[in-house]
Amino acid sequence: MIERKLEYRIEQKLTSGKAIIVLGPRQTGKTTLLKKIALKYEKYLFLNCDDPFVRDQLQNINTAQLRQLIGFHKLIFIDEAQRVKNIGITLKLITDEIKDVVLLVSGSSALEMANEINEPLTGRKWEYMLYPISWQEYNSHVGYVTSMQQLEQRIVFGMYPEVINNMGDEVEVLRQIAGSYLFKDLLAFNGIRKPELLEKLLKALAFQVGNLVSYNELANMLQVDKNTVSTYIDLLEKAFVVFRLQPFNRNLRKEISTSRKIYFYDTGIRNTLINNLNSFEYRDDKGALWENFVIAERMKYLHYQGLYSNCWFWRTQQQQEIDYLEESGGILTGYEFKWNSDKKYKIPSVFLETYPKSEVHLINNQNFLPFVGVLS
Repeated sequence: MIERKLEYRIEQKLTSGKAIIVLGPRQTGKTTLLKKIALKYEKYLFLNCDDPFVRDQLQNINTAQLRQLIGFHKLIFIDEAQRVKNIGITLKLITDEIKDVVLLVSGSSALEMANEINEPLTGRKWEYMLYPISWQEYNSHVGYVTSMQQLEQRIVFGMYPEVINNMGDEVEVLRQIAGSYLFKDLLAFNGIRKPELLEKLLKALAFQVGNLVSYNELANMLQVDKNTVSTYIDLLEKAFVVFRLQPFNRNLRKEISTSRKIYFYDTGIRNTLINNLNSFEYRDDKGALWENFVIAERMKYLHYQGLYSNCWFWRTQQQQEIDYLEESGGILTGYEFKWNSDKKYKIPSVFLETYPKSEVHLINNQNFLPFVGVLS
């Protein structure tokens, strides 16, 4: 079993008296992780909210009924909590009234969970995201040599646990994840009224990875209004399918300020959506895939380490650009991504002149490990 970086952070919070909420896409290992933590307790109660009986037990329950349900258990693990109506009130009752119980909660969709738990659990929760396997975790599990040997394969097929554990059957597994799990929460959400539009939008975003995304252009392409495109992309982000980078602009009049870049949390899902799971060496989208892969791995690393940085990309109207920017502690650092280590890159002089205290680094397939948290 691949050891997850979140395990240690969660275990540090078990005695905090707050609920521990773990969100993330389906099939990323939330249940496996939290069960592993729960098994360290002699008595724990596992409640799977995919089960209709369990959902009924947790809906509109009072404190006395909760005490009867929990009994002598010292830890309660509520899985797929977004299935339960008004689950936030139930979780609040547990944290407020049954203080000697450790509460673990998982949810596969921020669409419902955010509205359900944010207000009732204000000041009563620690919230974490569990992504597909990170490169940090993968490298620790299989070792440096094996992980680097499989780098191209992982960029194509992605980092979902089930994909990694079923080598040789990656295409079939990915299609099941993309088809069965990816859309399950989205299509059940009442904000999605046009499933066929969602699929077309996802494909359009997949083809535009690494490029500027204009909502107006997408709206024209899909023959819908701009607000619909914006709403659907917001839902895709809350369902942990994609994430956005906004443009950085402060000092230069010619810095762009309206377009954004959109990346996928998992490159295997992205490649499945466009039906292109060809070997890396035969692809003409190597640059875009590498950029998406490394930025997604950086996001995982920052989250698991509890590092909080502002993240952007930088581009001018003259098309001078830097793929990715971070600001931490008042220091601005830029990164440009090139797959080939022989590829040269000239840092835009106007950026260094405008932000003289900044640095810009080139990240390629030979030096990316520290960037994603793997230290030698």
